[in-house]
Amino acid sequence: MATTDVTAPVAAPDVAPIQRRTLRLLFGTQIVGGIGVTIGIAVGALLAARIAGTAVAGLAQSAAVVGGALLAVPITRIMNGHGRRPGLAVAYLAGAVGAVLVVLATVTGWVPLLFLGMLFFGGGTAANLQARYAAVDLAEPARRGRQLSLIVWATTIGAVAAPNFAALADRTTSGWGLPPLAGPFAFSAAAFVLAAGVLLLLLRPDPLLTARRLAAAPAPVAAGPAPEVTPPAEAVTPPARTARRGAGMRAAWQVVRGRPAARLGIAAVAVGHVVMVAVMSMTPVRLGESHGDADVLRVVGIVLSLHIAGMYALSPLVGWLTDRVGRRAVILTGVASLLAACAVAGTAGHDTPRLSVGLVLLGLGWSGTMVAGSTLLSESVPAAVRPSVQGFSDLTMGLAGAVAAAVSGFVMRAAGYPVLTLLAAVATVPLVALALRPVPVGAPDEED
Repeated sequence: MATTDVTAPVAAPDVAPIQRRTLRLLFGTQIVGGIGVTIGIAVGALLAARIAGTAVAGLAQSAAVVGGALLAVPITRIMNGHGRRPGLAVAYLAGAVGAVLVVLATVTGWVPLLFLGMLFFGGGTAANLQARYAAVDLAEPARRGRQLSLIVWATTIGAVAAPNFAALADRTTSGWGLPPLAGPFAFSAAAFVLAAGVLLLLLRPDPLLTARRLAAAPAPVAAGPAPEVTPPAEAVTPPARTARRGAGMRAAWQVVRGRPAARLGIAAVAVGHVVMVAVMSMTPVRLGESHGDADVLRVVGIVLSLHIAGMYALSPLVGWLTDRVGRRAVILTGVASLLAACAVAGTAGHDTPRLSVGLVLLGLGWSGTMVAGSTLLSESVPAAVRPSVQGFSDLTMGLAGAVAAAVSGFVMRAAGYPVLTLLAAVATVPLVALALRPVPVGAPDEED
């Protein structure tokens, strides 16, 4: 491993140790990055409320979501030209810059700087999302779902540990003269820099560049006269040149539009995220209708913790099922769980235990559509344009989630929580229609 030449074609026997090393690195940096993201988000709304007022506190979280979605565009361009390693590092460093800007906004009380910082802070989320794709660049087809879900699951460790660091971070930085609630963002910046440094130093050889070299390598031929056939375009075009030609979001859409499996993968990720965000974001408001100020934060914390456990805790099992029973089957199972969640939560009234069950089902449904959809998308497009298509998927998912969060508040105020869950259930209809249509199965290079 230590003597691998990253500029030479990699033989098939070298792929397994490279993949194991890649998974170990991604697993570790996902934990560190997850701590950085969650420790900031845990106090982001409170900090925004103190600086800008309660009325706009929610916009700070939305800024982080939108920032993560928009940063996916330049990050995937970097990955197209230079590989996963610099792209992930730049994403984490953008998150670190955002965290520092939030700390400065806390010191100065300047509201525009706060929102600019939260926008860049979304880079940490973008890095965590893109890392799941790096896990399958060199994965064997029969193990792609499991290895992708392993990286998704690693985020759980950071997300669970992070809230316990928030108070410690605040106490530690108070001795440095920082205002209250600035400390968690200072710790976020340090976590993001650490993750970026580890990836820059150790993620070698780059999994995406290695996968491209393998895809471009000529296949061995039998002895005898060579048949007169024209090789596929991807086999005769250098990977770097192909990557530059297909680096934009428009090019990514052109690829997705012609591939039913890729369309289904993107739709599964986006629709699952829309349903999850719409219902989850208004659940604390629903709980506030039946619990007093003394209990509501405790109850919200318990319910959302169960929801997060549903999202991440069983993702290795979801990945195993994705490989065992198929991508579309798991997507449809995820949709069924989302529909059950909407039915249970929408009819729970003020029954908190039943609402908790609905939120767990919501998390499980999101996990199914996210893991199976991401796996299907990654294996449905050629290696040369894969980062662009994956970035396009994360951009679509992020913007759709931000719109869902914004619209859900208006629906909640105008029609109530049950109507919101009904509309969220209706949003799954196009995904079900796509998943039930026959999807051609085959290697992307063969389709080309």
